[in-house]
Amino acid sequence: MRARTAILCSVADQGVAALTNILVLVAAARLSTVADFARFSAVYLVFTVLLGVSGAYTGQPLVLRRGGGEETRGACRSAVVFTVGASAALGAPLAAVCLLVPGDTARALLALGLVLPVVLGQDALRYAFSTLQKPHLSLIADLLRLTCVLGALAGQEYGATPARLIAVWGLSALPALLLSAVLLHRSTAGAPVSLRPLLRRGHLGQRFTVEFGVGNATSQLSVLGLGAVANPLLVGALRGATTLFGPLNVLFTSATSFGPPILGRIGDERRRVRATAGLAAVLAATAALWAAALALLPERAGRELLGDTWPTAAALLPATGSQYAAMAVGTCGLLALRMLDPRTTLSIQVVFSLTAVALMAGGYALGGVPGAAWGLCLGSLCKAAATWTRVARLRRRGTARTLSADALPAAP
Repeated sequence: MRARTAILCSVADQGVAALTNILVLVAAARLSTVADFARFSAVYLVFTVLLGVSGAYTGQPLVLRRGGGEETRGACRSAVVFTVGASAALGAPLAAVCLLVPGDTARALLALGLVLPVVLGQDALRYAFSTLQKPHLSLIADLLRLTCVLGALAGQEYGATPARLIAVWGLSALPALLLSAVLLHRSTAGAPVSLRPLLRRGHLGQRFTVEFGVGNATSQLSVLGLGAVANPLLVGALRGATTLFGPLNVLFTSATSFGPPILGRIGDERRRVRATAGLAAVLAATAALWAAALALLPERAGRELLGDTWPTAAALLPATGSQYAAMAVGTCGLLALRMLDPRTTLSIQVVFSLTAVALMAGGYALGGVPGAAWGLCLGSLCKAAATWTRVARLRRRGTARTLSADALPAAP
């Protein structure tokens, strides 16, 4: 597949997956009472965290592999088998414990435990197809999943319990899982399955899981904590503003999760870094244009999107738009680092995630909610600068090693 086609398929696939998640929440909201939707959302949040952990542990190390040889094909099969087995090992105890606990939330968690191997296994197959440079197969499977989940939820009546909705949502992914499994088997037939590399100490997924926890949990909890001790308006305003930039999150996720196999087609390291820098410029410009388009929305259209939260969210658009432009540059910097030396990203994630929290709190103390938004923007800008500084250093070291090797006398 040509690089341009692969890029379009990867972005389209990520968009379909994101659209599926959004429409699931919309359908659940329309089918549930306020209390039941709150329970459904809480359980779905648990799934979202587990999905992120699964992608960090197995998916992201997988897409860093290059070449389509037997070793890579075996790694794809192994990652899928490991994900299904690990999710079953986690889901079964969760279901067993929740069976003994009363309440609708416990029943919904029980249903999640039962369908966990289906939904996480199907997501692992997406990473496998990306690694094999066949994103069109993942797109086909995700379109099937979108069709099945919408059809299944459309058949439910108003007042359906959270457990029923979770079960219907999870089981509707089964056709996509089976189709993906057949397609993967055809692409990797005969390749060996080995789970030991995924369990040994030093597996890259362990570092990426810590990065996921630090980068996501820190920001989420800091906003909630500051809203609890300072001003609850902060949570709604920041969440409303970031919700408007949801399409950009799709692009960023596509870049980090499915960019390495595409950029890996470029043989020269220097050209790969330049291509990543070009991608950073494109994503940053896209963020700026998106922020400008949102700023030009009429107030009526804005209230249709966010209701009464629109005025406060609209006031934060300059800061949030600038933050997302900086995030684009930082995301591509991390992508470049993972291709150069994937073990260098953890320290940057830890240090600058904590830096962003401190800057957000300081900005709130100085300028209220707008100050907090500009603090987050400054944190993203510092992180972007740090990532590309590290990229430049690694490139200089690599150039120096190459020159030193060229200067050695030839063996007699």
